[in-house]
Amino acid sequence: MRNYPDAMLTGPALSRFRTKLLAWFAEFQRDLPWRRTKDPYRIWLSEIMLQQTRVAAAIPYYERFLQRFPDVEALAEAPEEEVLRHWAGLGYYSRARNLQRAARQIVAEHQSKFPDDPKEALALSGIGVYTAAAILSIAYGKKMAVLDGNVARVLARLGAVRGDLRTGNRWQQLQKGADALLAPKAPGDWNQAMMELGATVCPPRSPQCLLCPVAEFCEARKLGLAEELPEKRSKRATVEITLAALVLIDSHGRTLLLPPPKSKEPSEMGTPDDVAVLLSRMWHFPTIQVRKDPVRELRAFSKRSVFGGSKAPGNLEAMPQARHSVTYRQITLLPFRAKVATLPPVPHAKALSLDDLSEVPISNLTRKIAHALWKPPT
Repeated sequence: MRNYPDAMLTGPALSRFRTKLLAWFAEFQRDLPWRRTKDPYRIWLSEIMLQQTRVAAAIPYYERFLQRFPDVEALAEAPEEEVLRHWAGLGYYSRARNLQRAARQIVAEHQSKFPDDPKEALALSGIGVYTAAAILSIAYGKKMAVLDGNVARVLARLGAVRGDLRTGNRWQQLQKGADALLAPKAPGDWNQAMMELGATVCPPRSPQCLLCPVAEFCEARKLGLAEELPEKRSKRATVEITLAALVLIDSHGRTLLLPPPKSKEPSEMGTPDDVAVLLSRMWHFPTIQVRKDPVRELRAFSKRSVFGGSKAPGNLEAMPQARHSVTYRQITLLPFRAKVATLPPVPHAKALSLDDLSEVPISNLTRKIAHALWKPPT
């Protein structure tokens, strides 16, 4: 492994590298809505949405979110449930919860202005080193270099860095390398240029070296290693999970959704914490993790936690299975439909039309369960 930052460019070579990359970015950058503003609120929102989400998928959510929450005060004052409903479909819902917590901190402690001090920014909920550097450099021109997956990949190829970039002290060395390359007169544009290069020209597979504006400086290309670097990280073993969900339908075509659990303990509806996490702690059908027999276990759960000890429906109709992924967990969804004359009076639960569950925030997992009911049984 090369020694960062000592192996990085210096002197005229560094100046030429910066000039070439910034000129390329000025001409070829993608026209993205958050690049048309210096408003820290909008830049912050884009950075949070782009965590674990592709740019193309984030744009419509970004635009709709701003229509409802145009500034930090609107976000801080809104009910959490409404914020989650506008986030529904993006996944990783802790991002939305932290976003609103930070908005309330900003209103209460910073006169509704995103702080320009790095320590104050890092004290906000959901703000880490990368996010703080991105927001403060782009919105305020702070000389802070970002290091995310895209930038790390570019640096690994520039310096021919071998090994897992996240192990040992490699990440710290890469941060030093990013700091050394940072263009001090244009830190915001520089950080965006590095990220843009990694996202569009220097992706994980099939780097487009012939189109790269700084290919002449790339050690991996010189060594014929551009396709091999960075080396693949060792992945966590996949865990297979099976969930069974009870979809009750009354004579009016309504179904029952349970409220989000409020703590890391089993809720009053009996939803275990591990299942609650998979449901993103949002509104959901009565759902259990299957151990052996989905029908028997779902009946026992529904009798205890949905029907208050009364007799649960015996006619559980199996609907088409669905698949869902949450990080390293691969989930098989087993929806069961049961028709009832009236829905049971579960405390705080909601009776909603099965045709439109958008009145409350639900996760993609719950949405897949609902969609399965419209497919013919196999």
